[in-house]
Amino acid sequence: MKPDTDISGYRYHSDSLNQSHRYLLPAVARILHANSSRKEGLRVFELGCGNGSVANHLATNGYRVTGVDASEEGIEIARRSYPNLDLHIGSAYDDLAMKFGRFPIVLSLEVIEHLYFPRRYAATLYSLLEDQGTAIISTPYHGYWKNLALAITGKMDGHFTVLWDHGHIKFWSMKTLTSLLREVGFREIDFARVGRIPPLAKSMIAIARR
Repeated sequence: MKPDTDISGYRYHSDSLNQSHRYLLPAVARILHANSSRKEGLRVFELGCGNGSVANHLATNGYRVTGVDASEEGIEIARRSYPNLDLHIGSAYDDLAMKFGRFPIVLSLEVIEHLYFPRRYAATLYSLLEDQGTAIISTPYHGYWKNLALAITGKMDGHFTVLWDHGHIKFWSMKTLTSLLREVGFREIDFARVGRIPPLAKSMIAIARR
C-alpha cells in the first residue's frame, strides 16, 4: 500500500461499537429514514468501515451494506466477527465506484479528519453515489463557542490529539466542509450537530445530495 494511504498504525482492539456511536448512530438512523422511502434491503456503502461494527449494526436493522477500510487489522477483525458482511480492504483514494458500483446512500463516520487528501476523499464519495443519492459524513465539530470553551478550560491540547499516531490531522467547521463538498459537486448540504448541546457538540453530520 502506498505510504499516503497506509493507516496500518490505526489500531482496533475489538469488534464493538465505540463511544462516539452512542450519539452518532441514533442521528444516522433518523437521517436514513428521512432520506429514503424504504429501509428493508436499502443499499448503503460505508467508506471507512473500520472493524465492521457500524456495518453490522446497519445490517441488523435491514440495510444491505458494502464497505471498505484501509486498515488491514480492522478488516481482519470485521471478517472474523461478521463473516456475512461484504467488507473489503480499500481506500478513499481508490476508484471504488469502478469496483463496487454506485449506491443510493454513502456513509462515512469520523473518517475525513484523518485524511491528508480530503479533496480526493470527497470526489470518491461523490462518484460512489447514484443520481439523487445522499452522502452522510460525520466529523468532530468545531465552532466559535466550542473552541472558546476548549481554550478557557485548558483542553485544547487534548482535543487536537497531536500525540495520537494516525489521529486527527484536519479540523473541520461547517463552512470549510461545505466548501469542500460543493467543490466536488454536492448540493443541498445540511448539518446536524450531535453529542452535547449544539454550540458545544461533539460531532457534526453533513447530509449532502448529489
